[in-house]
Amino acid sequence: MKRRTLVVLAGLLVAFYAVSGVAYAQHGHGSGGGMPGGTPGGMPGGKSGAPGMSDTRGNSGMHESGAGSTGSGNAANSSPDTVLGRNSKLDSTLTSKFQSQGLLPAGTDLKTACQGFKNLGQCVAALHVSKNLNIPFACLQADMTGTAPATGTTCPAGTGTSKLNLGQSITTLQPSANATGEAKKANKQANSDLQTSS
Repeated sequence: MKRRTLVVLAGLLVAFYAVSGVAYAQHGHGSGGGMPGGTPGGMPGGKSGAPGMSDTRGNSGMHESGAGSTGSGNAANSSPDTVLGRNSKLDSTLTSKFQSQGLLPAGTDLKTACQGFKNLGQCVAALHVSKNLNIPFACLQADMTGTAPATGTTCPAGTGTSKLNLGQSITTLQPSANATGEAKKANKQANSDLQTSS
């Protein structure tokens, strides 16, 4: 009887920690699948609290619920179209900011530029890599979304034939770059942009 009770209690304890770990990660306190510290391209600590941030593998992180900034508790798993569609102020604020920084050309809004990306953070990080390394954004977008490059873009052969993470995309489009370092830098920049604009 004691052994059975002990097994049941141990099972309940494991279940409790599993559930509380997920809840803890969803509120910006753990790596939760996005931007894990110590992994290539991830930011140490994995804390962003920003809507739609991701690690360089393209996985949306559990820590990005961002309910207060997007009006939804599910921003981490939402596409940029959904996040920016629900929050037009965020879209216009970031669009203006990125146009003034030269990340977006005049006449292009963020919602349009981010079509096809898994989440907003992934797209914003790609915008920064594009500017930082002078890689055409259309080529990064094609590689990261697994779609053919937009008509009229000059991308290397094979661009967009498979879905790549940010680091892999940097490696294929600019092999001489330090892909891990550049991905970390871009994720940090994107995290800062999303936190200050939300």
